[in-house]
Amino acid sequence: MSATHELKFVPASEFRERSATAVGDAHLRQSFRAAMDFLIARRAAQFPDLAGLEQQRRLAEQIRQYTLARLPDLLEQLERKLTANGVQVHWAETPEEANAIIVDIARRHSTRLVVKGKSMVSEEVELNHALAAAGIEALESDMGEYIVQLDGEKPSHIIMPAIHKTKQQIARLFAAKVPGARYTESVDELIGIGRAVLREKFRAAEVGLSGVNFAVAETGTLCLVENEGNGRMCTTVPDVHIAITGIEKVVEKLSHVPPLFGLLTRSATGQAITTYFNMISGPRKAGEKDGPRELHLVLVDNGRTQAYRDEQMRATLQCIRCGACMNHCPVYTRIGGHAYGTTYPGPIGGIISPHLLGLAGTHALPTASTLCGACGEVCPVRIPIPDLLVRLRNEAQHDARPGRPPLLGQGAARSRLADAIWQGWAALHARPTLYRAYAWLATRLRALTPSRQSGWTLSRTPLKPAPRSLHELLAARKKR
Repeated sequence: MSATHELKFVPASEFRERSATAVGDAHLRQSFRAAMDFLIARRAAQFPDLAGLEQQRRLAEQIRQYTLARLPDLLEQLERKLTANGVQVHWAETPEEANAIIVDIARRHSTRLVVKGKSMVSEEVELNHALAAAGIEALESDMGEYIVQLDGEKPSHIIMPAIHKTKQQIARLFAAKVPGARYTESVDELIGIGRAVLREKFRAAEVGLSGVNFAVAETGTLCLVENEGNGRMCTTVPDVHIAITGIEKVVEKLSHVPPLFGLLTRSATGQAITTYFNMISGPRKAGEKDGPRELHLVLVDNGRTQAYRDEQMRATLQCIRCGACMNHCPVYTRIGGHAYGTTYPGPIGGIISPHLLGLAGTHALPTASTLCGACGEVCPVRIPIPDLLVRLRNEAQHDARPGRPPLLGQGAARSRLADAIWQGWAALHARPTLYRAYAWLATRLRALTPSRQSGWTLSRTPLKPAPRSLHELLAARKKR
């Protein structure tokens, strides 16, 4: 299979049009609602003790905040340890630099095929495009990623890339695109068809590529969480393994990994533990029978230092990519991931995409929230997502303020009309005479208000009037 599908970035400025289309798709809404309800129930079953959950979340938050407070030092320590272990470490400030590094490694080994484990950062930097432009095939080996790549799409969820597809759609896709595959709606048979293709690709690939869930500075260990075994195949069968990750994934100690790992799996898919937890500390050593002969790590910035240098926005980098905020978001549940037009959809996408891509193209995303607070309540590392969404909304509407570093695309959504309205509002409320005149005029215009309310106000359940006396309150309780 070729990796030359057109997976072009869609500007987030078109978010409203795409979301309107998604809302009009009744089948999509029903599928996402059922899937999210299932994941919410699975997560809830893993955390029956709410007090214990809060204690775990506080510990995970402290670990992530401690790590970020020492991030520059820990990254240098990680590089030293990995280098001592025989790993070649590369630094990439931009997606272009990351892609150039990986393409150069592939070319030096005369690579024709790169088989990829699940990596959101490789999606973020559009690595498949860069490899295809260099004449190198890139094949996604995660089953969900393989399905969406085969259909020329982007993932719609960071944990379950093909969650928007039905088994009937996948059956038609495999029958049309996989040589020799027959139409079947059996999930086991469909998985078998995909595995048969991937097994041959693992054997043929010269380079394997993976993401990183945690990079341990004290030991120089790359930790990779997965369920399908494809990550283990990508990192052990090919002679060259390239790992790519954001600079925020580092932790100081191995003892910091279990609290984060336990919350990651249970928050993401409702599993107590994943099938595989890979720990990679170097290439194959003399006498070992498997593993890559050459190992590279590409550390990607791509706007993360912008979030890091702002004390409030730094909390964005605490994210461990579990997807729980998406599963509980009423907006994401109704429109799905593709409507956002970015690698990271949902609430986490609303706060991280402006740093990766700039506010000019993403200022609509922080507004894609009801600010109900569900995302912040379920975040395993306690990122104050609603607060950060409000902050980014404000930054998109205003120029940089003194003493605060500007964000890329700052003030992109600023409106002269909105500025004039708010200036008028401020003047009105700052002058008692003007305010009294406005109040008098407003009462005279009451006749212009609609006699009948419509829309959401009509469909909601009316509130019951409060009891007017203690006697009424006691009578109401007796009736219960």
